[in-house]
Amino acid sequence: MAPKHSVDEEFREFVAARSAALLRTAYLLAGDWATAEDLLQTALTKTYLAWKRLGEIEAVEPYARRVLINTATSWWRRRWHGERPTEVLPERPAPDQIEEQLERDRLWRHVRTLPVRQRAVLVLRFYEDLSEAQTAALLDISPGTVKSQTSRALSTLRRRLGAEADSRVPQGEEALTPVPLRAADGDGGRFEPAQQSFGQRPALPPELPRPRQAGARRPAALSVPAPPGPAVGAEA
Repeated sequence: MAPKHSVDEEFREFVAARSAALLRTAYLLAGDWATAEDLLQTALTKTYLAWKRLGEIEAVEPYARRVLINTATSWWRRRWHGERPTEVLPERPAPDQIEEQLERDRLWRHVRTLPVRQRAVLVLRFYEDLSEAQTAALLDISPGTVKSQTSRALSTLRRRLGAEADSRVPQGEEALTPVPLRAADGDGGRFEPAQQSFGQRPALPPELPRPRQAGARRPAALSVPAPPGPAVGAEA
């Protein structure tokens, strides 16, 4: 049996080496840093208590990761039947570099809204880069369930991301109506967009001819006054 001071030293080395990676995994599972830190503390406490029976050091991190996932699942179920989690914290600490990177990526915003089992599968498969068999062992489910949960999660993400992209594309006349230009007052010929409501046909300046109606003969030539400014020579 290893002496207590040896266990403590090994545990401190493990925390120094792997706690940052475990915290990122906890954040992806929980969706906010406060809960992620609580998850990590719980996982590290249980890992320390189980250290002697874990045996090889290679078994320590998988055990800690499993505790993270099981605790997150348990807390999520408790919240579902009681309080609902929220994205807004009353006193949120200033975001660090990791949080800024994750929050810039809209994909992870949608991942955090998935059911906890689907979220855990995605985190383990694509963030931790585990195989289906390893993911199944950690979650205590079959490889077939890993496949089905992954498929459902990816389908949901594709649908939500597609809907979000579609909502940003202008539709109908709004997408086709050009913004008319008007000469800026006292600006030597510089043109700027006129105020125009979307969906309305732009009004032409009085000096320009009206659009030709269908079936009308085209005039022999159109004389469009040049904007005020330096004279422009005719093309050869």
